This record gives sequence, structure tokens and C-alpha cells, in this order.
Amino acid sequence: MEVIKKISSLCILLILISLSNSCDEIERNCNLFKTGMFYSEINYDGVVFSSTFTRNDKNLQIEKFQGKIDSSKVRWINDCEMVLSPINSKKLSGKKNILIKILTTTDTSYSYEYSFVGENKKLKAVAVKIN
Repeated sequence: MEVIKKISSLCILLILISLSNSCDEIERNCNLFKTGMFYSEINYDGVVFSSTFTRNDKNLQIEKFQGKIDSSKVRWINDCEMVLSPINSKKLSGKKNILIKILTTTDTSYSYEYSFVGENKKLKAVAVKIN
């Protein structure tokens, strides 16, 4: 009887470990989004801002935001995190590097959080691949 209790306890423990591991893993295929053309919407203080941007395999991102075009160098930290370094921005805030972390992916979109490097305030947004 004691052996049956131990085996039952072990089986239950293995099932619980298996279930907790499968729930913690979020499928992310960030490599799908290293290049291409994208559309993104960001809700900031109740105002929705949209932009389109193109990221190429030369580590360059060109973005159109509020009628202006800006370029940034892209440095991938790992498969799902990158730092954007603005090129020739005229605004002081535009000279700060931006850390972007892809949180989840689908076949055509990804959700991400971003912040200025060194700052704790993180914002979230979604980008959709349009080509």
C-alpha cells in the first residue's frame, strides 16, 4: 500500500510540473519580424499614435511618424530584444536609444514593450507585418 501511495504522489507531482511548465512558455518566433514593413499603433495617455516602419537586413529601421521620417540603427541584443539608436534626430528626446522587447508573436504580428534605455517606464504596443 505504501508503494502505491509513493507512486501516486510521484505521478501527481510529475503531472503538476508538466502543466506548470507548459503554461509558463510563451511561443515567440521573433525572427519573423527582424525585417519587413510594419504598421504599429500606440495608445499614450488616451491618444492613439500610428506609424509605419521598414526594417531591413542591414540593421536599419526607417519610420514614418506624424508625417516625419526618421531612421534608426538596429542592434539586436538577442532574438527578441533590440535597441534602436536614432540617426540624425533633431529633437533631444529623439536622440535617446529605445529598448524594444518582443513579448508575444503570431504569424503576422507581435506585441512589444519599449522604453528609453535606462528608464523604468515601459509602454506596450502591437506591430503588424504588412508585407
